[in-house]
Amino acid sequence: MAHPADQGGGSGGRKRWPRERDGMRAILGSYDSELTPAEYSPQLTRRMREAEDMVQKVHAHSSEMEAQLSQALEELGGQKQRADMLEMELKMLKSQAGPAEQSFLFSREEVSSLRLKVEELEGERSRLEEEKRALETQLERLTLQGDYDQSRAKVLHLSLNPAGVARQRLHEDRQRLHEECARLRELVHALEAGGAVPPDLEAAAGLPSSREVAELEKQVESAQLKNQRLKEVFQAKIQEFRKVCYTLTGYQVDITTENQYRLTSMYAERKTDCLIFKAAGPSGTKMQLLETEFSRTVQELIELHLLRQDSIPAFLSALTLDLFSRQTVA
Repeated sequence: MAHPADQGGGSGGRKRWPRERDGMRAILGSYDSELTPAEYSPQLTRRMREAEDMVQKVHAHSSEMEAQLSQALEELGGQKQRADMLEMELKMLKSQAGPAEQSFLFSREEVSSLRLKVEELEGERSRLEEEKRALETQLERLTLQGDYDQSRAKVLHLSLNPAGVARQRLHEDRQRLHEECARLRELVHALEAGGAVPPDLEAAAGLPSSREVAELEKQVESAQLKNQRLKEVFQAKIQEFRKVCYTLTGYQVDITTENQYRLTSMYAERKTDCLIFKAAGPSGTKMQLLETEFSRTVQELIELHLLRQDSIPAFLSALTLDLFSRQTVA
């Protein structure tokens, strides 16, 4: 029976296995020398099976490694071809890089030049817009002042021009005023000389005649006499009324300033003891008591009749009774 190790799978197996086989035989021989004839045959069979299994595994692993090696060699060849192609493309790109770079630089210079030209045109456009606005403003101002474009506008002359009518009327008014001023100068000279006014100047100036003037003077004198008599009667009636009010109420009323009235009682101890009321409200219907030295001495009556009862007649009556009682006690 031939050993499986002798059936190698190729020239590589024949070169590797003699040394391994001799080593395995030496190991098996050392084990066999220790076995008895009864144990030798089963032990040998088991060892042979194990050795065959190991040899098969080794052959399978070797085949797998050879397949991986072949695949790696194929991939290496593909990578080498790809590297050659890339190197050729790189050479082509390098050869084309010079003209492309020059065209790129030329384009960049053109772009810079065009940008400068655009900026110049923008500045020119801004300047023209400013000039346009200035010219429009000037044109509008001239239009408001009455100016117009003779090449585009037509002037119509009216048969009855309002401006001509106004100038004619102004001329006539001026002439009439000159004539009236001359007549008035003559009238002034005549009056300054003290002579009679000529009839034509009286009619021109609208002055009344001498008879009318004399009659008017008589009417004025009569009116002045009548007015003087009325004043005298009125003054007498005022004095009479003041005396009656003083006698009936016991107070003398004097007007100090506008809307202010001074009341002095006939029972006052001093002439300076007086009350001053100020008219307020619409038509002076409301009176306010102003503070004086005398009013400070009658604060109780003020609080009772003015502040609480809001009655000026009651306050004046109570004050009259108080002053009267003081003189009676004295």
